[in-house]
Amino acid sequence: MDGVDLLRGLAICLVLMNHVNMQLLGAKVPFTHGLPPQLVSSLVWSGQFGVQIFFVISGFLITSTALRRWGSVSSVNVLDFYRLRFARIAPLLLLLLLILSVLHLTQVEGFVVGEKTGGLGRALAAALTFHVNLLEARRGYLPASWDVLWSLSVEETFYLCFPLVCRMFRRTSFLSALLFIFVFLGPFARSEALNHNPVWREYSYLGGMDGIALGSLTALFCTKLRLSKTKLLVGGTAGVLMLVFILCFSIRADRLGLGRSGLDMTVLGLGTCLVLAVVSQTRWKALGFAGPLVHLGRLSYEVYLTHIFVVLSVFHLFLVLNKPVRVVPGMFLVVLLLSGLLGAVVSRSYSEPMNRWLRARWVKDTTRLGSIPRGEAMSV
Repeated sequence: MDGVDLLRGLAICLVLMNHVNMQLLGAKVPFTHGLPPQLVSSLVWSGQFGVQIFFVISGFLITSTALRRWGSVSSVNVLDFYRLRFARIAPLLLLLLLILSVLHLTQVEGFVVGEKTGGLGRALAAALTFHVNLLEARRGYLPASWDVLWSLSVEETFYLCFPLVCRMFRRTSFLSALLFIFVFLGPFARSEALNHNPVWREYSYLGGMDGIALGSLTALFCTKLRLSKTKLLVGGTAGVLMLVFILCFSIRADRLGLGRSGLDMTVLGLGTCLVLAVVSQTRWKALGFAGPLVHLGRLSYEVYLTHIFVVLSVFHLFLVLNKPVRVVPGMFLVVLLLSGLLGAVVSRSYSEPMNRWLRARWVKDTTRLGSIPRGEAMSV
């Protein structure tokens, strides 16, 4: 679905821009001097918004695919669900951890896990047991190459419980009630008044799981009801406006208290859900000029896990050139381009072949696997 991939492409671009910005900020490069504050905020400070969009899309795709594969929430095959998740997530994650471990042991600058955060062994344990976010909240940030795994910790913890809850509750209404609880608790986990740890406000389980729950609820809704053209138009317009408000008027949203209360992410999640509902029921096709962004969205997992190598390499070259501010816009574009190319190479040569090989080996009902559209199979 082009609409889903377009949203993922937008999300990964926001993450990449933010991570380049963090490197420039650390080097005290005044590249934003003279630019409107809102433009700066939207372009280079929206990485967390990008992750929230990913969470919503993930919940939507996993739930809709599970319903299509097994027919109902009560019929979800727990073992097959775990096997499919492992096939998609584990090959690239394990390769990344191997590379990061080698870089740490050889003391490559920017990849060494400090003793303050527990060293290499502690970081590996956190990555493999999905609590990188908790480790960083307690002991401080890991190197950027490890830090990106915090969102995977939130997402995979949710999916460890998802099939068990489906089989336990067995009825869509009960599952929906539980998901609504996550949606309700999300803003409280992000609230400045209730959570005084700034890292945990951004990285907490509940602060991210409400986005996954919103996506899952949207998938449950879309399988039950077909919306009229008028409702699709109204819903799609409202969704786009909510996305534009949070992404393009974030300073105004903060002044209204949405950031401090954690509700900005909820508004963004609801807007994403409305757009997902529309594009899933209309099978909207992207115009030709949006093709690169759609393709980038299909590679979002590979790009997300590998882009930091591009960011650090390009930034190192920038430092070697004595930090010329005039090339900063080009640096952002180069990072976007090279990250997409690296993601494509990794996907084509390793992660997707491993994904398909493991699925074919472990899951015998190939007809169900074959029912997944290619755009969704890339991320589910």
